[in-house]
Amino acid sequence: MNESMDNIIEIDFLSEIKLEGDTEIKMGMEVVYSQEFLPTFETIPEGASVPKVEKAEFNGKSDSLFFNDGVRRIDFVLVYEDEDMKEIDKNRTFQKRKQRREYFEASLMKMGMELEAARSVVDEKLLFVKVHMPWDMLCTYAEVLHIKLPIQPNDLSTTSSPFNFLSCITRHFYPSEDLIAKETEYFTAPFEKDRLEYFYVKDRDLFFTPSMRSRMAYYILSRAPYEVRGNIKKFGVTKLLDGGVYKAAYPLHDCRFNVRSKEEECPNERYLLYNEWAHPKSFYKMQPLDLIRKYYGEKIGIYFAWLGFYTAMLALAAIVGLGCFIYGYTTQETSTWSKEVCDPLIGGNIVMCPQCDKECTYWRLNSTCESSKVSNKLCIFDNYGTLVFAVFMAIWVTVFLEFWKRYQAELEYEWDTVEFLEQEEQPRPEYEAKCNHERINPVTRVRKMLPYTACGRCIRVSLGIGTVLFWIVLILASVVAIIVYRLAIFFSFSTRLQSDLKELEPFKEYVTAQMATSVTASIISFVVIMVLNILYERVAIWITDFELPRTKTDYENSLTLKMFLFQFVNYYSSCFYIAFAKGKVVGYPGQPVYLLGKYRNEECDPGGCLIELTTQLTVIMGGKAIWNNIQEVLLPWMKNLIFRYCTRVGSEKVIPRWEQDYQLQPIGKLGLFYEYLEMVIQFGFVTLFVASFPLAPVLALVNNLFEIRVDAWKIITQFRRVAILAVASNAMIIAFTSDMIPRLVYYWSFSVYPYGDHSSHTMQGYINNTLSVFDIQDFSNKSRPLQTPYWFNNSTTCRYRDFRYPPGHHRQYEYSIYYWHVIAAKMAFIIVVEHIVYLTKFVLSYVIPDVPYTVREQIKREKYLSQVILHETNLKLVTKQCLDHGH
Repeated sequence: MNESMDNIIEIDFLSEIKLEGDTEIKMGMEVVYSQEFLPTFETIPEGASVPKVEKAEFNGKSDSLFFNDGVRRIDFVLVYEDEDMKEIDKNRTFQKRKQRREYFEASLMKMGMELEAARSVVDEKLLFVKVHMPWDMLCTYAEVLHIKLPIQPNDLSTTSSPFNFLSCITRHFYPSEDLIAKETEYFTAPFEKDRLEYFYVKDRDLFFTPSMRSRMAYYILSRAPYEVRGNIKKFGVTKLLDGGVYKAAYPLHDCRFNVRSKEEECPNERYLLYNEWAHPKSFYKMQPLDLIRKYYGEKIGIYFAWLGFYTAMLALAAIVGLGCFIYGYTTQETSTWSKEVCDPLIGGNIVMCPQCDKECTYWRLNSTCESSKVSNKLCIFDNYGTLVFAVFMAIWVTVFLEFWKRYQAELEYEWDTVEFLEQEEQPRPEYEAKCNHERINPVTRVRKMLPYTACGRCIRVSLGIGTVLFWIVLILASVVAIIVYRLAIFFSFSTRLQSDLKELEPFKEYVTAQMATSVTASIISFVVIMVLNILYERVAIWITDFELPRTKTDYENSLTLKMFLFQFVNYYSSCFYIAFAKGKVVGYPGQPVYLLGKYRNEECDPGGCLIELTTQLTVIMGGKAIWNNIQEVLLPWMKNLIFRYCTRVGSEKVIPRWEQDYQLQPIGKLGLFYEYLEMVIQFGFVTLFVASFPLAPVLALVNNLFEIRVDAWKIITQFRRVAILAVASNAMIIAFTSDMIPRLVYYWSFSVYPYGDHSSHTMQGYINNTLSVFDIQDFSNKSRPLQTPYWFNNSTTCRYRDFRYPPGHHRQYEYSIYYWHVIAAKMAFIIVVEHIVYLTKFVLSYVIPDVPYTVREQIKREKYLSQVILHETNLKLVTKQCLDHGH
């Protein structure tokens, strides 16, 4: 370091070249930061000379995690291209970058960090700056960030669980304790330098975990200034990365994922995680959550804990859903109404009215028989088992949430995140950079700097809300466009499909106009959803940046709300249309209802709209899973492969650890945000529409079993290390989309006297009872079919799906008493089911406490120990003051 002090350069402040993404602070004071947030900060005066970073030759140790002296641990790595090896451009951009980088590095050293640079083995233009935080600096920023650290081992015995008898079975599914030892449990407290003797420090080198060290290092890197010009100060490694001053910034992995490190002091945690967690051979093993948390930090640990818990709970839902599907499959042949559709003497003699104007013609009900059998739409997904499954899923959601609260409480205590308070979270650097408006707190009368006035805040929030609403309206417009497509393409398929398929005899009976319309519309809908997602993501991030939230938690909450509102409407709006709107407002053949005055509204198939909802869900869920895997796994793997090919060197060269990690892909700024959002959207599909698709939990379970291992493989092998409505919808689907309620009404009321002719309750005659009669003489000129089939003969009536009085009745074409019975039954069903389910949910949430008893006791014990330490410290301080006063 002494040699580096002799190498001094003068910074030229006359250059006015603006780099992309500059962050400025305009203040009249020397000190940029509050001592509370950056206690070691010292300003380098404007125009002062700054030291260069000491350069060191690579010592040939490829697995080393230390400086060349083998003592100082590398906490972070910065990568840049040497400007001296480039041609100097006319506007001096490279020289400006060099000046900013050197001032930034000098600021880091001024604050107490130690730096060492090394030239790349692969590309001589690249340089790697290794960053080390000394012990005293670690203690200082552990206190600033309120990091909780051990004070003594946990001396409370864990009470035996009633499920401990399962341990003899489940122990075979856990990673070997010989390889991944169980973590010792400690009572912890927020770290304070003045009370260091009370903390459990066995080894200073191991007291702060690598994830803690990298977190503290990034905290300083994101706040160190890189340029001072008068009263303007610019700072933050993020802006230097955006401006091209640095090419990358990251903490190190501790070894290669597939080869154990030869360094004696290396814990080889990455290697252990790969073999015991991410490797395909370990697919059946439980996740080593403590090691994941230790290596990657609490946020990634919590994500995998949640994903594992959710997947385990899905297993129960998948079993019940699969049972419901099997029940529907095995009982399809006994379905009376299904047989009536296919019976040539019943369905074959029922002439159905055209489903579009002029070009469509009459058709026999049994013409849909073959497609009905293939899709099994009348029975497999629409049976009494679906009702039981929908109620079960409503209760499952409550059980899932309540038990997750308990599990989360345990993890939060064990991982020391239970007492994280809002006032303990430091402002984001971007927020601090804009704090140039003074405001006096009306309660404390303390001056506080804010980045905007009250009016400015209102404008920012209003713009954000307006933008989100605009994009939601855009989604709804796209849904309307797809509805218009469905209407137009159904008209086209109805007139041409059968003739176009006459050469393909095996498919002719199965591919109906409605099925073709449903599948193509679902695919188009999925494409539109994905395109809108890509566009909106950028808009949402831009709006959230413009709103300027104070803390990272505020930022994530604001972005989450925007993304969830958008994606909720984007993914589910087409499903809600099919479930609750399609076929509900169609009128009758004499007076059909038109959309936009031109397109005749869609009708449901005689078997109902449920199969179309199932098709939509299958296409969206399946397509989303495939797209996500391509985006999250295949693309990073291909990028790494191409990068290694382009930068390949001779096999005899030894590449250092920091350069091996540079060849990996960086994790995005939002980290796991998209992973959580993906699972939340899936959770919505599993719970909101499960009544139409009982196999949704099965598909979600299979997807998540792969998701856990794929995400694990991805972050272990392909990425650099990182520092950082169900009950109501299902009841309504059963009531309004499913035919279950009309069937029950017919079975219990209209099949017997006084409405029916049968002597006992039966489903015979159900199909005929649900199809109303229409006199073909009552067709308007706009909707009368131009052609009639050869078999139509002299028929004077046709049938359509509705509950209306027949022609000749004094209330012809008005809703019949059957319709009002069905409506009343649907409303009663929704009310009864919701009350039963919500009562059950209330009882379960009351019976299952949010925090386990053992965790509550441990929290009390930890608070007691913290108070004892505080008391003893204060007692020593008072005693010392008394002694000093006495002297």
